[in-house]
Amino acid sequence: MDDIIVVKDLRKVYGKDVTAVDGISFSVRKGEIFGFLGPNGAGKSTTIKILTTLVSKTSGQVTIDDIDLEKNPKAVRRIIGYASQEVGVDDDLTARENLLLQCGFHHMPRDKARKKVEELLDTVGLKDAGNRRSGTFSGGMRKRLDLASSLVSDPLVLFLDEPTTGLDPQSRQSVWEYVRSLNRQGTTIFLTTQYMEEADRLADRLCIIDQGKIVAEGTPKDLKAKIGADIISLKFKDDDLAMCRMGAEAVRNLPGVKEVGDCEVGIASGSGLMIMAQNGAAIIPQVVRALDGAGVSIEQLSLSAPSLDEVFLKLTGKKLKVIETKVSTRGRFGGRGRRGP
Repeated sequence: MDDIIVVKDLRKVYGKDVTAVDGISFSVRKGEIFGFLGPNGAGKSTTIKILTTLVSKTSGQVTIDDIDLEKNPKAVRRIIGYASQEVGVDDDLTARENLLLQCGFHHMPRDKARKKVEELLDTVGLKDAGNRRSGTFSGGMRKRLDLASSLVSDPLVLFLDEPTTGLDPQSRQSVWEYVRSLNRQGTTIFLTTQYMEEADRLADRLCIIDQGKIVAEGTPKDLKAKIGADIISLKFKDDDLAMCRMGAEAVRNLPGVKEVGDCEVGIASGSGLMIMAQNGAAIIPQVVRALDGAGVSIEQLSLSAPSLDEVFLKLTGKKLKVIETKVSTRGRFGGRGRRGP
């Protein structure tokens, strides 16, 4: 499969010493959903803004569909779509008017624009609400309208910067289904996210980025397989950090145990513990006996395959904390609609 995005040694430094992106390299294959997973401040949004020509790089090389981003940014902009974290619809306009406005920014003939608007409204499930002011829409509906706006130019690559942040679970699921449908139609999608489940459910491949550096790359399945262990999760009856430490010491040297969570860095809370073990089901009886012998009472025990949470935790030593923000309004790349008072 051909690469449609190639990034080599990309670096972005703000001021004299604030490094947002620290020499990263990766490629995106044509027709895939590529995930960029990491916490707030990891460098995700800076990277996507560089790729969409909104922020200049400090050094490195980027090509999109064999077009050098630095040499020909206008040509890059003609083949991409971009939806940022903020929603770029005009609340005073109807859904149809918002999309017609975006068609105008792309100098689309009126007849073609009207046809395009109806296609997009149907695609995102907003045809029946096309004549409603977007200010009356729910957060999920406004997000879908915003995504539709980014598709007016039929982009080869669609960049989505944390598209479901601030949405309720039902709206998030709706956006996921929409993103999958776009991808099935052939659109390459570059997705940044801070949600483990979103990356796991949507991405064909992904990079995990932390503090401006890529710490892992591969399919979700391959990344989880690299842990090479089952996850035994324990919750203790006493909500106490000392109890967690006692439990960790009791099981740390059992045969088959590869790693035991550090109670102080977030692998476990004071009332729980995570154990990475080979053939976890077989050693559960030994774990229970060891904890019982140490006087540690178990309230709950579960066994699972590793998740991206565990991958991130093992690679960075910390949990990925999701910071929710409300869906807000912004001006759109390519032009600005009217804004209310």
